[in-house]
Amino acid sequence: MLNLAGVLMFTERPEWIVPQFVVKAIRYPGNAIHANAYIDTEDFSGPLRQVFDYTQSFIMRNLHKVQAGRGVNSPGQPEIPESVFEELLVNALVHRDYLVSAAIRIFIFDNRIEIISPGHLPNNLTVEKIKEGNSNIRNPILVSYVAKGLLPYHGLGSGIKRALKAWPDIDFVNDHEGCLFTATIKRKALEELTLMESSPTIPATMSGKMSGKMSGKMSGKMSGKILEALRHNNTQTTPQLAERLGVTTRTIERAIADMRKAGLIRRVGPAKGGRWEVLA
Repeated sequence: MLNLAGVLMFTERPEWIVPQFVVKAIRYPGNAIHANAYIDTEDFSGPLRQVFDYTQSFIMRNLHKVQAGRGVNSPGQPEIPESVFEELLVNALVHRDYLVSAAIRIFIFDNRIEIISPGHLPNNLTVEKIKEGNSNIRNPILVSYVAKGLLPYHGLGSGIKRALKAWPDIDFVNDHEGCLFTATIKRKALEELTLMESSPTIPATMSGKMSGKMSGKMSGKMSGKILEALRHNNTQTTPQLAERLGVTTRTIERAIADMRKAGLIRRVGPAKGGRWEVLA
């Protein structure tokens, strides 16, 4: 019989059978939830690994890039280490309560990032205990397969400790009444960061790469428009981008070719059904 673990790991569309198996991610302006205003939003569904990869990419593209002692033309480092979200996302996907009819939610604000999982900590677990490395398995079959390499899983009970070691400024709330577990990753104030971006249209790293590698083939204005469109929807095709930006498909093809050479974007997956990952 097809059980829950089989649905999550081996079906192409698990959300058809388990509708709550989705991740809803949204980037809000400022530090509060808005009814209609948002900067970026996506829902992620599909096999477990795909949901993890797409959600991780969404978070990373909405972080600031910092110089971290590097030259101005070097690729920026994310303001918060990627390993932090890797650990917390795996924890959310593996240990959430799949019997609760709700999605995992990712809220990105200017001052924090919230990962909200359905289901409070099971049995006698507390926030203090999980910080010490204690664990109680809610989904044992799922954990057994994830531990074999389905997700970047590094051992039972160790994920929270690794996340805190990489970024100590994380708060956890175990809400029994609301049946939720929330991890809140605090972001540094903008003025504390040495950003790679020098303008809202085109990052400084991009302008350096473009001057050296694109040889004036594409303006910063066009590249900024393409990046903004891909950040909003990274599965758009060349014709869709051309229609959105009001240019020819050939213009988009040339621009994308130059941007790929410059290391600003890369293709993940096949030409049909894949997606774009924004690196700048």
